[in-house]
Amino acid sequence: MPERANLAGALVAVAMYATCIVVFVSRLASRPQIGHAVGWVPFGLAVPLMILLVLAPRLDRPWLYWLQICLMLAFLVVELLLDYVLKVDFRRTRWAVVGYVMLFFAGTGGLLGVARLAGRGWTIAGGILFLAMAVLTFVQRAVTGM
Repeated sequence: MPERANLAGALVAVAMYATCIVVFVSRLASRPQIGHAVGWVPFGLAVPLMILLVLAPRLDRPWLYWLQICLMLAFLVVELLLDYVLKVDFRRTRWAVVGYVMLFFAGTGGLLGVARLAGRGWTIAGGILFLAMAVLTFVQRAVTGM
């Protein structure tokens, strides 16, 4: 069972990074509606993350594993509330953007640690996608202001 959980964690991390890349590229391509539609995918990824949390005690995971997953789930809750439920235009307020970006990178960076448990190949794939996502995050912010 640990191998399956490790693989599930790696797949969630890679899917999260790929989804973020699509969102940022769609914004750069002046197609934010695509990014908004694709932006629902991470909320579906919350389900396997919650399952991984439920399995964590049985798999004897360290506290850092719990923290990594909880930070990603916290980001997803904030994202859901701000962008989809309340539709708050917070990206023009510097302090709000700084907190949002910090939580985003804490969550997505933590997923790299989760992916690492599945082995070197997943760590490399996750690392490459994480770096691509990180670069696109700042490029699209500089270009679009969002």
